[in-house]
Amino acid sequence: MTTWTVQPVAPDSPAAVRLIRTYLADIIGRYYGRPATDTEVDRAIADDPTDDLSMFFVASRGGRDLGCAGFRMVDPKTAELKRLFIRSDARGLGGGAALLVTVEAAAVSFGASSIRLDTRADLVEARKLYARHGYAEVPAFNDDRYAEHWFEKRL
Repeated sequence: MTTWTVQPVAPDSPAAVRLIRTYLADIIGRYYGRPATDTEVDRAIADDPTDDLSMFFVASRGGRDLGCAGFRMVDPKTAELKRLFIRSDARGLGGGAALLVTVEAAAVSFGASSIRLDTRADLVEARKLYARHGYAEVPAFNDDRYAEHWFEKRL
């Protein structure tokens, strides 16, 4: 059985950029019900850049980069999970869990005692993953126009 490897990388590294663009194309396409355009992906990056992330990780399996996740510290005790993604052909194989465990440990090393995130209703797989890993739905903590569910976990 092939296991997952999760490594820290710079958010502007080639692997990270490829995965972030694939992630955004996936969620934009799901939102609109059609393939995303490069312009839409570029606009999403401009609207929510990754240059303020505290750490970013790439998950690999069998020598292929298949997922990513990062976090930012929003205050000295609170981390925010960003860009958790596993390519559709690798979902259900434990990559999301491997990324969550790694991000949570890294957030704790930065002083976080909780981690939060927002997501959309149509990202059903993500919401199930968060629930399985101890994230509880909480009241809205931002006014992001695409956010429909907010989660938090004590670390």
